[in-house]
Amino acid sequence: MLSAFPAHAALTVNVTDHGARGDGTVLDNGAINRTIAAVSRAGGGTVVIPRGHYLCFSIRLLSHVSLRLAEGAVIEAADPARHAGKYDPPENNGEQLYQDFGHSHWHNSLIWGDGIENAAITGPGLIHGAGLTRDGPGARWAQQTGERPLSMHDMSAEEIAQLEPDIALMHGRGNKAIALRNARNIRLSGFRILKGGHFAILASGVDGLVIEDLAIDTERDGIDLDCVRNAQVANCRVNTPNDDAIVLKSSLALGRAIPTEHVTIRDCTVSGYDMGTMLDGSFRKTQDLAPDRDRVTGRIKLGTESNGGYRHIRIENCRFERCRGLALEMVDGGVMEDVVVRGIAMRDVTTAPFFLRLGDRRRGPEGTGMGAIRGISISGLDAEKIDHRFAATIAGLGSHAVEDVELKDIRLTYRGGGTAADAERRPAELADAYPEPSMFGILPAWGLWMRHARDVRIDGLHLETALADARPPILAENVAGLTVRRAPLWHA
Repeated sequence: MLSAFPAHAALTVNVTDHGARGDGTVLDNGAINRTIAAVSRAGGGTVVIPRGHYLCFSIRLLSHVSLRLAEGAVIEAADPARHAGKYDPPENNGEQLYQDFGHSHWHNSLIWGDGIENAAITGPGLIHGAGLTRDGPGARWAQQTGERPLSMHDMSAEEIAQLEPDIALMHGRGNKAIALRNARNIRLSGFRILKGGHFAILASGVDGLVIEDLAIDTERDGIDLDCVRNAQVANCRVNTPNDDAIVLKSSLALGRAIPTEHVTIRDCTVSGYDMGTMLDGSFRKTQDLAPDRDRVTGRIKLGTESNGGYRHIRIENCRFERCRGLALEMVDGGVMEDVVVRGIAMRDVTTAPFFLRLGDRRRGPEGTGMGAIRGISISGLDAEKIDHRFAATIAGLGSHAVEDVELKDIRLTYRGGGTAADAERRPAELADAYPEPSMFGILPAWGLWMRHARDVRIDGLHLETALADARPPILAENVAGLTVRRAPLWHA
């Protein structure tokens, strides 16, 4: 494979030249880090990891270095409970109040880069996070309103503690496969990740990021882009039954509100098959619920953290398989605007095919205001076998409407089966609740439910149910400026 940075081809160094064994028994992170440091001191180049099995704790990526995983190369995350070592400690960033532990630290990772530029990781090898943990403490926000999905409401303190252990238990452990902070001009391409911990990839404050041709099959989040700009995710396949596959965030992890802007996600497939069965090709479907006790996840999402807002986002020609649908969520202040979604195919949708939610959690410092959603265009979306409980949803608040939304050439096919009692339901406002399509329960419409919206334009909407459904296909409550062309069609 050609280097992501042609200048890096001038110097190529094999990690075995610095003592790496690749036998799956001896720890190789020391040798790999020596190689990276030597290449960086020389002005940059390519570090080659040849065929072999490299057991590692933290690997520190540096500027002007490409890390190339050759065919047959496996970097395996070591387990501090079994191997003589530990991951780099999480940074002391002070009290992290407004996002969880995983979002707030980077160095406690298998591979990390902090403040670097012109660096790359390329394939076709495998990163196996066998010794990583998917867990970490939640946010320490005193108010705690809307901290967890309503589907977790009945979980005991002991069950929550299993998912969110105390911070003291995290020292020495790693919970991300790849983490990048305040970096510039980064390329990730051509490799695979199996079991990537809390995040297979966390990129925070990165300007100029290309992620392409990756295959990720993991137990929690796949690709998280937080406060990034000028980024592209292309031709990736991401399987995450327990959490989101590709998610954009704009949290306060870097100490201030920073927008995520100028991001394109294109030609990607996201899914919620049993973990590991996308990479092995079996695509099994035995898991029904994610750890939040809602159905399997695996989607593309903007949110939940939204303090800095989102601008100029494009999601194009992507496929959703056996997972929740597209979610655009603003509950912590910030503005979401100029989001264009087009050419989307969905099959076996486990919640709503699309979910636009403006809420009022306001997880942030004093003075955090209400957010806004405006300038959203969704076109060419075709979804089949959608869970009958959850219509496509646009839901603002009475005081703050979702505004300026275009729906064009939308085709939605539901399983059907809603009852007359379902049609009478009027969901609570739940202004400060964690946003999820299931938060409102079974909806009173089966195709499209809108509440507290303004200037919604529908141009071509086809709705079908496999079984009869007693609810109306469309319900609009407090929607001003609703216009419809090519009158909606629906069939049962």
